[in-house]
Amino acid sequence: MRFKGRRAVVTGGLSGIGEAVARRIAAEGGKVAIWDVNSAIPTDISDYASVEAAVAETVKQIGGIDILVNSAGITGPTVPVDGFPIDGWIKTMAVNVNGTFFTNRAVLPLMIAQNYGRIVNIASIAGKEGNPNASAYSASKAAVIGFTKSLAKETAKHDITANAVTPAAVRTPIFDQMPQSHIDFMLSKIPKGRFGTVEENASLICWLASEECSFSTGAVFDISGGRATY
Repeated sequence: MRFKGRRAVVTGGLSGIGEAVARRIAAEGGKVAIWDVNSAIPTDISDYASVEAAVAETVKQIGGIDILVNSAGITGPTVPVDGFPIDGWIKTMAVNVNGTFFTNRAVLPLMIAQNYGRIVNIASIAGKEGNPNASAYSASKAAVIGFTKSLAKETAKHDITANAVTPAAVRTPIFDQMPQSHIDFMLSKIPKGRFGTVEENASLICWLASEECSFSTGAVFDISGGRATY
């Protein structure tokens, strides 16, 4: 029961990795608020006013926020740069980059005031290596990594850790946003020859979100089946 007495926010917690994390934290004694467009606390992470309202409602419902797992995200269009739609680029950045900034910014005052916090921002191996025909997604996840490293240096003195996780492909509903050719490409890059599972990702993320993770901060944790090259 390592999360007994802890209060967690999981964005994108209705499906995929976020859902697995939310279930595991709850099973280990934590209180969980899910921020998603269709959740009990409906949240559009690309809209700061919506995020602020979610913070207020979360504090009302579970008393505070000790943990933030930022799992919400979109793939954006899967096309070459020379034909990449401008609105697709803007939307991908709004959700994946602005959304990460907004959620982190909104919860930080609470964590700083209580001198404790655990933040896990879900990036992607694409943010380190780049995937062809996925420039917006790759760039947005690279931004998540850089943001997390910067944040960690600012918050370390408050016993707040901030780490990023870079999964390779995991079969979740986000696959519905990709063409099969791109899914096949991602699988071909994984030496283990299979996709990761949400449970494998949740195991790593929940350690990073726990009190056990007390000295690792500003780090990038790969869970890529051997794909990561650095």
